[in-house]
Amino acid sequence: MTLSVIIITKDEAGHIADCIDSVNFADEIIVVDSGSQDGTREIAAARGARVSLAADWPGFGRQKNRALDLATCEWVLSIDADERVTPELAQEIQQVIAAPSADAYKIARLSNFGGRWIRHSGWWPDHVLRLFRRGTARFKDVPVHESVQTTAPVALLHGHFLHYPYANLETFIAKINHYSSEAAAAMHARGKQTSVMGATGHAVWTFIRIYLIRRGFLDGREGFILAGMAAAGSFFRYNKLLFLNKNKQPPPDKD
Repeated sequence: MTLSVIIITKDEAGHIADCIDSVNFADEIIVVDSGSQDGTREIAAARGARVSLAADWPGFGRQKNRALDLATCEWVLSIDADERVTPELAQEIQQVIAAPSADAYKIARLSNFGGRWIRHSGWWPDHVLRLFRRGTARFKDVPVHESVQTTAPVALLHGHFLHYPYANLETFIAKINHYSSEAAAAMHARGKQTSVMGATGHAVWTFIRIYLIRRGFLDGREGFILAGMAAAGSFFRYNKLLFLNKNKQPPPDKD
């Protein structure tokens, strides 16, 4: 059995080398880049990846499907640039594609924030469907929070990715701002409505859900920060939706 690894990138020079090195057991590594200006493409190519430059940015779902369409092997592993395959997971992946018990597999992610491995707050085990037989799955066509969709049998691997989602707090804030804009636009397109009280309620509930229900308090100071940042992201998302809906309304009739 052969394995393609697919990665999408945009200014991931700080991550891409370690990411590719962690999957160097694959038969091919495909990188679809969205116009990086930091040398990401050059680093990826030097590591042996087949690099393709995308002409535009269609959203996460479509971009990952573009990468998937370039894969030629029997199995596909989708990995983000800020993720790493551990040696244990690499061995397990090679074993299951050699003697598969399913056509798709979910893999847990252990994420690092502020130098701490987060084991609560809804961040662990964070199973994601990333390994599948080519032709049995596609990514959901959404701007953000894309996921693999399949009707094939799905099993669970024992190993996990290592995930480094935010280099610093500034990066976290920038991603929250970006993702909240994308999510607000998607909700607006679906005709969803909200209010100031609705935005506030969503933010408060998000904090309670992550910090208390999902036991973010066990992640210490980082758990509190994560809950607060998630609440802020929810507040931004619904207030951006509020303004999108407001700007769409026609001006009042003049008497």
